[in-house]
Amino acid sequence: MDTRGLNSWIEISRDAYLHNVAFFRRLVGPRVELAVVVKANAYGHGRRLVAELAAAGGADSFCVHSLDEALDLRAAGLAQDVLIMGHVPLARAAEAVAHDFRCGLFNLASAAALAAAARDQGRRVRVHLKLETGTYRQGVDDDELAAVLDFLRAHSEVRLEGAYTHFANVEDTTDHAYAERQLRRFDELVERVRAAGFGEPRRHAACSAASLVVARTHFDMVRLGVSQYGLWPSKETFLSYKLRHADTGEETLRPVLTWKTRISQVKRVPAVRFVGYGCTYQTPRESLVAVLPIGYSDGYDRRLSNQAHVLVRGRRAPVRGRVCMNLTMVDVTDVPGVELEDEVVVLGRQGDQQVRAEDLAALVGTISYEIVARIHGDLPRLVVE
Repeated sequence: MDTRGLNSWIEISRDAYLHNVAFFRRLVGPRVELAVVVKANAYGHGRRLVAELAAAGGADSFCVHSLDEALDLRAAGLAQDVLIMGHVPLARAAEAVAHDFRCGLFNLASAAALAAAARDQGRRVRVHLKLETGTYRQGVDDDELAAVLDFLRAHSEVRLEGAYTHFANVEDTTDHAYAERQLRRFDELVERVRAAGFGEPRRHAACSAASLVVARTHFDMVRLGVSQYGLWPSKETFLSYKLRHADTGEETLRPVLTWKTRISQVKRVPAVRFVGYGCTYQTPRESLVAVLPIGYSDGYDRRLSNQAHVLVRGRRAPVRGRVCMNLTMVDVTDVPGVELEDEVVVLGRQGDQQVRAEDLAALVGTISYEIVARIHGDLPRLVVE
């Protein structure tokens, strides 16, 4: 696509993405199922686009949150297994069965709906049993497990294919004692599943952080999330990985996403004038201000007002005034030669300068996941070499 006709767009680096997938394949080995998580529009990177790259890079399967996300992958022609980790509406259980999706299971009502749909269709449905080990979101508690297993034993149309859990505190700390407690609990619960006559379920527990720093979590499958996109889950994860491995240069993970826009107006603003809503910034000198056609409706957080920088002609230009719904103003007084429709990098690299998702997250008190996941889905996403 010719970007000259675009006001704002996202570029996805094919090389960086394939590098990251290959890195994790080497890390977990050839026998572990490499499932890539493409929920939330692939963390803002573009679900179909990323899924196609993942398939080309040798990923084995996909994880999503919703039935509609899973259906979208099928509509895109992707035939790999898809695990739906969120709740499938009971009234739509038949759709999940008809498309042979793997379904996360964490309550009896869902098991009953899936069993009825499978029976009606003369099919079997595969479920992955979510075991509660200490995160207390979705999951079957210890005192519920026996009833769930009894139901599954009585309904052969529902096949228990996998058992999994999720860590509460593996990425925000270098002390993995709580994760180890969860692992021990997971082992105990899986043993109960085996003892109930369900054989060897496909076990999985590892998110990106666990895949990187707790090798024992690799089991039969890993669910690769934010780090397939070249983002470290946290500084603590990076430090923990660095303590265990030698290959900890900047190229270990390569950021995949670059967010670009164009200058839509350049204007001279006299000294001692206010810029933007609320009069939160006053020019200390005659200034050259560039207006960018993006704002908080696009996912550029309003809390970046008067804090963040963008890159213009390889130089940093500070955000001035409040980020608006569709517009953001930046000071380009010290950037020589700025012109209308110059390309601007909001997130990513330009020349030898870089704005990282982690940098923006620190400014607004959140995590890199939120910075990228909130980029509006309507912005065009383009694969670049």
